Amino acid sequence: MHFRTAALILCFTCMNLAARAQESFAVRYQTLVASSLAGQPHWPTPLVTATPRLDQDIKGDFVRQRGNSGYDTWNLGNSRGLDIVPLRRVQLSFNLPPFIDHTAPGQRDGFGDTTFTLRYRLLARSEETGNRILTAFLGASVPTGKNGNGSCCATLTPALGGGKGWSRVAVMSYAGASLPVSNAAGLGHAITWNTTAEYLPRRGGFVRSLTPQVESNTTFYVGGPRDGQTQSFVTPGLIAGRYPFLPHGKDPRSVRLGVALGIGEQIAVTHFHTYNHALVLAFRLPF
Repeated sequence: MHFRTAALILCFTCMNLAARAQESFAVRYQTLVASSLAGQPHWPTPLVTATPRLDQDIKGDFVRQRGNSGYDTWNLGNSRGLDIVPLRRVQLSFNLPPFIDHTAPGQRDGFGDTTFTLRYRLLARSEETGNRILTAFLGASVPTGKNGNGSCCATLTPALGGGKGWSRVAVMSYAGASLPVSNAAGLGHAITWNTTAEYLPRRGGFVRSLTPQVESNTTFYVGGPRDGQTQSFVTPGLIAGRYPFLPHGKDPRSVRLGVALGIGEQIAVTHFHTYNHALVLAFRLPF
């Protein structure tokens, strides 16, 4: 009897210690994240351009692309997923394969490729200490696509992104190049250059949390079936939020939990384009 009582007490003690250790780790981790993000600008994440800011959130986009033949293609997910900040200057992104839904006859629906991204923040200054940032990226894709909705081969995508803010205006730019691991001659290379300008309203209330933006999204094709072609879009849009779930308190998680939404449209401005009038719907759940 005494042995069972002692065992029960020991069990409950271990469970209590484990719970406290878990809670302590969560608080320390969120404190690290909050400290890391406090030292950089607080601009909203653009619709298309990869932000140079680090962030910890769950992302998901829904994109409707209108092809040149008049049929629509829905990209559900748009290669977004989970972003975490395990170290002060590092962000890891684990992106789920998007589901591609076609309306054109003869095209089969299916999942696209799985992607991952490592970001290393080289320089960051908050709005009070310089309002700028510079980040290195290394992306990778795994050919998990089905029914022709992905690439044949894995790719690596090194890139560099940066941004500068002036009072109520922020400009971000991102440049990267896709490097196929194999079949480079058949696939060619895509060099991407995206730039975003945002007008940052004074925060407070729903209307003052709306951020208008305009993007330039350009891809240069070198080698492969589109060699020498350039595809460019102008993307006006609107970002709403972040709207917090909890009132700000001493717990660092209370500052992070919230939701941000976005809407915009990619409009082709070059003669060559594989689609046009792409509606972009975005949501972000920081935590």
